[in-house]
Amino acid sequence: MKLHELRAPKGANRKRKRVARGTAGAGGKTAGRGTKGQNSRTGGGVPPYFEGGQLPLVRRLPIKRGFTNIFRVQYSVVNLDRLAEFDKDSQVDPATLAAAGIIKSAGDAVKVLGRGELKHALTVAAHKFSASAKEKIQAAGGKVVELA
Repeated sequence: MKLHELRAPKGANRKRKRVARGTAGAGGKTAGRGTKGQNSRTGGGVPPYFEGGQLPLVRRLPIKRGFTNIFRVQYSVVNLDRLAEFDKDSQVDPATLAAAGIIKSAGDAVKVLGRGELKHALTVAAHKFSASAKEKIQAAGGKVVELA
């Protein structure tokens, strides 16, 4: 069998029913849409979420609503296992993290989280630290510097 010999099985493809082609055909005159009303018109009908004028479920539920806090600070998250890549006794701050490609921009606020282990001392400067990250950095002999 070759690609050009492939055919759909018999009865798989049907011809499209052409409605509204005169009164003689099966789908003549009103074309199976009934007489008058919203659904008989071109472009008529209602969207799937319409509930007949009742307050729609979309508007009754509080999810997907609310507000956006314009003062929210978005932190770039860095875990300790990524900081372990830096040399012993080196300074780690947002600029060095951005240069290493760990965060996107040096202007980002950085939060250090405690996943992973730190084997050597580092001086880490970031905007926020989790309690476990602080503990692990200090346990390795490093220093924690919180930026404003």
